[in-house]
Amino acid sequence: MTPEALLGGFSDAPTQSSFAFRAALEILSRPGEIRALTGATPPAPLSIAAGALLLTLCDGTTPVHLAGAHDCAVLRDWITFHCGAPLVSAEQATFAVGTWHELHPVTRFAIGQPDYPDRSATLIVEMADLQQSDARLIGPGIAGFTLLSLPELAAFQANRALFPLGFDCFFTSGTRAAGLPRSTFVEAC
Repeated sequence: MTPEALLGGFSDAPTQSSFAFRAALEILSRPGEIRALTGATPPAPLSIAAGALLLTLCDGTTPVHLAGAHDCAVLRDWITFHCGAPLVSAEQATFAVGTWHELHPVTRFAIGQPDYPDRSATLIVEMADLQQSDARLIGPGIAGFTLLSLPELAAFQANRALFPLGFDCFFTSGTRAAGLPRSTFVEAC
């Protein structure tokens, strides 16, 4: 185990994880809204917001897939030490972390089953920046519409067409995070 893996978890886990859990729920229930998500200091290339999500939402029963540059020894050790989450292939993942390019093709992730739509994957997409621009979001949790910078439109439109099946997404950049559940309609601006 690398020494860096022992550092960077929540310093006050009960309090910080409850704040992060509340923030994660609000992020997904208000698609496109960008919020701060802090408390973790994970090793690179994982962002602070993505680290806080993993610490809060993953445990020994939550299979995690690390894609691309995120699949490195220090992150494997960090997740194992702090979360206890098993590291798995994309097809077995409940959570997957990486850049949009690294997570492709997204069709390999679970979208649930008609009887169990909750058995789908949640993607934590690491972004260079998050802005309220580029794509127009409409649907539950949004008054009228909102904007969010997305890596592409077609994959999210195809995902929405599968509803109630499909994957959900968190977008993270530094200490900022936004959500895009499968129930949200995505349009070009």
